[in-house]
Amino acid sequence: MRDPYSVLGVKRNAGQEEIKAAWRSLAKAVHPDQNHDDPNATVRFTEAGRAYDILRDPDKRSRYDRQQREAELRRMEQMRRQQAERKARSEAPPRVSNEDAEDMIARIFGVDSRGQPAEAKVQGQAQSQPRPQQQAQAAGAAAQDARKAADEPEIEEAPPGRGVAPASSLISAIIRRIRGSRVKVETAPDFVADATVSVEDILNKVRPTIETPDGQTLRVPVGAGSTDGQVIRLKEAGYRIENLKRGDAVITLRVAPGRFRVDGFDLKVDLPVTIENAVLGCETTIDGPLGPLPVTVPAWSGSDHQIRIPGEGLLMENGERGDLVAEIRLLLWEKPDDKMIDLMRSLREGLYL
Repeated sequence: MRDPYSVLGVKRNAGQEEIKAAWRSLAKAVHPDQNHDDPNATVRFTEAGRAYDILRDPDKRSRYDRQQREAELRRMEQMRRQQAERKARSEAPPRVSNEDAEDMIARIFGVDSRGQPAEAKVQGQAQSQPRPQQQAQAAGAAAQDARKAADEPEIEEAPPGRGVAPASSLISAIIRRIRGSRVKVETAPDFVADATVSVEDILNKVRPTIETPDGQTLRVPVGAGSTDGQVIRLKEAGYRIENLKRGDAVITLRVAPGRFRVDGFDLKVDLPVTIENAVLGCETTIDGPLGPLPVTVPAWSGSDHQIRIPGEGLLMENGERGDLVAEIRLLLWEKPDDKMIDLMRSLREGLYL
């Protein structure tokens, strides 16, 4: 495919929000439903979806950038080798061989370019002319690296000249042979959406629903390992496009604000405490996600004080639970208290009569 940065029209150092905005704008512009008169709309929409799928995933994006750098280094190394080979051929007496790279690879794979057995052809060539030692060495090295090279970006090469086929030509021939045997299945873009849930939904494993563009209702699984920002991939539940394999549905969980605030797998909740209890300390209870819990408020606890209750948070994939974190909030009485007012005034201004 084309360079995903060029497809989305963003720079290589673009941030995730810029990439997401570019994908949404492009997808809306080239979507097949909006371009019935454009026979290439499906192709452009698919290309945009693939580009976004690479760039929105940090691992895929890093791997693509690394492959591009490695491909550029290989192209430079190939040019250097070709220059060295041309210089060597110009300085050494020519060695004529009737076997080119394709013939050599046909012998390695046992079939010719049309898929027919190559044994007879190879035997005829073997009787007329022995295989050069350089060809055997080059073929062995090329076959060893071929499968790794087959997954890398294809490199354009100059047509080999007469004589023994260079290693670069052998590698290209093997890549063409391997790639030619693969069945390439084009995949439609993924459907990306957010699903909003509450802490209670996660605790009770209530599955939220998402409506896809084609009217299908998806039920998103939640439970162990679910928290705010979790990405759930539903295989082959994305966009449907004719003659393409269906894409996935990529759903990001968003926990709605409520009684509890989510911090990873920890839950945070406010604990109102009166001034005298904050100063002197007290025993109280708090409503946890699974029921009331006893809490000890230490003496001289300010509004920045937190009380951590282990194992009362969200369930992780390994079976452990996060914590419940009670954050103290100082609470005044409903009506002014004269004694407390006098005390505070005396502390601020000195003895008051």
